[in-house]
Amino acid sequence: MCQMLERVKNSSSSSSSSDSDSDTDSRGSEGSSGGGGSSRAASPASRAQRLAALGFSASEEEDEEDEEEEEEGRNGGSEAARNGKQPKGPRANCQEKENHHRAASRGSERAKQQAGGRKGGRPAGQTGLHMVARTQFLQWPLVPSPPKPLLQLERHVVRPPPDSPEPDSLPLDSGSDHVMQRDVWLAVFQHLSYRELCVCMRVCRTWSRWCCDKRLWTRIDLSRRKSITPSMLSGIIRRQPASLDLSWTNISKKQLMWLINRLQGLRELVLTGCSWCSVSALSTASFPSLRLLDLRWIEDVKDSHLRELLLPPTDSKPGQTESRGRLQNVSELRLSGLDITDSSLRLVVRHTPQLAKLDLSHCNHVGDQSVNLLTAANSPLRDSLAEINLSGCNRLTDQCLPLFRRCPRLSRIDLRSCRHVTPEGCARFCEDSGPPAPRQPGPPSAAPRRNC
Repeated sequence: MCQMLERVKNSSSSSSSSDSDSDTDSRGSEGSSGGGGSSRAASPASRAQRLAALGFSASEEEDEEDEEEEEEGRNGGSEAARNGKQPKGPRANCQEKENHHRAASRGSERAKQQAGGRKGGRPAGQTGLHMVARTQFLQWPLVPSPPKPLLQLERHVVRPPPDSPEPDSLPLDSGSDHVMQRDVWLAVFQHLSYRELCVCMRVCRTWSRWCCDKRLWTRIDLSRRKSITPSMLSGIIRRQPASLDLSWTNISKKQLMWLINRLQGLRELVLTGCSWCSVSALSTASFPSLRLLDLRWIEDVKDSHLRELLLPPTDSKPGQTESRGRLQNVSELRLSGLDITDSSLRLVVRHTPQLAKLDLSHCNHVGDQSVNLLTAANSPLRDSLAEINLSGCNRLTDQCLPLFRRCPRLSRIDLRSCRHVTPEGCARFCEDSGPPAPRQPGPPSAAPRRNC
């Protein structure tokens, strides 16, 4: 009996010693965790300094860590509730260290990604200051976008040759000059055709310059060409012709604009059969030297298009008393085959005061009232008009014939193919106008003649 009691006492003492050992182990673990806490207590200051150097706020990082710890605690509590056991101390400490290490690594990665977009943080040692709020970074001024490139200019500029290109004499291989001077050579070149001039340009450099003299190229005819190439345009600018024929070609608006801005001495321009899309380039320039403009059979022309061409430029000086159009010096205007009305003729009368020759043939909207507008008392064409072509205008009648008597300088009237103009009416008009003056021997008479 006594032996049994002693065994019971020994077992209880061993259990108490084991309990005390476990208590000491738990205290040691708590102490170790406390020691780790002290080491972590010292680490926030250094960690705050590192975050400040990277541009982060310590308060923001602590809030994130608290949220992560609360979430992990909830997850751990729920797992313990499901298992019916409490997590042991060492395991909880290891889990906490691992969670802390993960949070620190995520914060360092986020700091590296956003370090380039943040300004410098607070200086080291000032842990009480807060960083600028993240929302303020959205209020920074945006970086201005680079300016848009300007319109691409022409790659090259073709300048016309001077009036008297050098040299004045032809150098020879022997070192001396030819007997014939430049003026004599130009007199010879004037008897050559354009094709022969192009052949002479290949002889030498001096002849190439002399053959481009604008006195040899007073008229250039490129009519009915299938295409207008850049080399043709450059050749036209070099020769500076006085008359240019581009009828029935597919010249573009850009090409025509490039030409007319470099041909300030152009006196005659023929654009018969071209499209208005290309002819509209005339509305962007002025022609101080132009005397003849041929716009016959232009496609898709309306009154609004002619208004753009005839009206003065929009950049005219304010306050000027006289509005001068682009065609103010034109003396011959050809508008055959266009669907123009009386409103367009009013602009022609107003903005072409020096007009002497007018071609309105085959214009279906021209009638007796149109002739009345051209020969009215306030029309400047009444005194300047010398020739008028009205052939194919089927709205004209015999009533328009007496209106031509208002023009004292009118010497030629073309009324062919006018269905409602009778031969009897033309005969009466010629009788009333008086017979032509008898021709006398000597120089030809300058008396005007009226021919129907």
